[in-house]
Amino acid sequence: MEGIKSRLNPSRFWILVGASFLLCLVCVLLFPLIGPYRLSLVEALWQPDSLDAEILFRARLPRTLFAALVGGALAVSGVVFQAILRNPLASPFTLGVSGGGALGAVVAILFGWQAQVFGVALLPAASLTGALAVVFLVYGLSRWAISFTPVTLLLAGVVLNYICAALILLIHYFADFTQGFLMMRWMMGGLDIFEYGVLISVLPFLALGLLLVLPSARSLNVLSAGEEWAESRGVRVRRLIKIQYFGASLLTGSVVAFSGPIGFVGLIVPHTLRLLIGPDHRLLLPVSFFAGGSFLIVCDTAARTLLAPTEIPVGILTAILGGPFFLWLLLRRKGSGFF
Repeated sequence: MEGIKSRLNPSRFWILVGASFLLCLVCVLLFPLIGPYRLSLVEALWQPDSLDAEILFRARLPRTLFAALVGGALAVSGVVFQAILRNPLASPFTLGVSGGGALGAVVAILFGWQAQVFGVALLPAASLTGALAVVFLVYGLSRWAISFTPVTLLLAGVVLNYICAALILLIHYFADFTQGFLMMRWMMGGLDIFEYGVLISVLPFLALGLLLVLPSARSLNVLSAGEEWAESRGVRVRRLIKIQYFGASLLTGSVVAFSGPIGFVGLIVPHTLRLLIGPDHRLLLPVSFFAGGSFLIVCDTAARTLLAPTEIPVGILTAILGGPFFLWLLLRRKGSGFF
């Protein structure tokens, strides 16, 4: 198997990245105007105390911006996990990050940790703590194995994901009705935030995760041809996998802490883009961020308008879309390689 060609046309790079950025920007500006209540943009802009301004700037816009960040983070994480595990069906939740975050969240709900302490919301903090605990535990188990490989990383993550799922069911069994409802609602995934402070809380984690992931795009291209080939080309494979694993896990854990698990974004977006623009990670990673944000904005807008005034949790909608896509991908990849 040959590696991906090292040359990247600068014009093509900037055109595709710029187009994906513009698409995401249009979604951020346009979709907050869509909803069961028809907004007057003029009134919202010129009358800051009006109901239109309240709905636009305090309800829909922060939610849309949050959807862009969550979708972008999950899409980039999907690209990375599929690359380091060399598995086309890998997703941001394959290695137990979502399971750890969900376990932390249900523990917080069980003990009533839903307030704020020194300005820090305890529920997202507990979820992020659970996600990071699983990340380090998976890494530790992989290090203690006979050899640190993507296979040991994958197996450790899958096993811990099952353990977290079992503990969540146990906690849910002992919870009362109200706690059980809150746990179930959180695990459906949602973007119903109304504070810009959530965006500020997420941004540092996203920035650090992207700083860890993006500079290694060229090395991920070499890794696509196999670990032995990458080693022969001077890539420190184990170090690369570690950095990418922690970077992608940080991206996933930081957004899941506030949104709950939103599945299939990290599966649908990367594979659709591979069909459209090719497998070069130098292009795939930045485009995935903006395309993932656009995709989740569209899904969230549909989730809050299709059955208005009832709102569908966006995690359910992405699962409905992702299930058939997953099956199509599974059948399409039968007997073929990843790249």
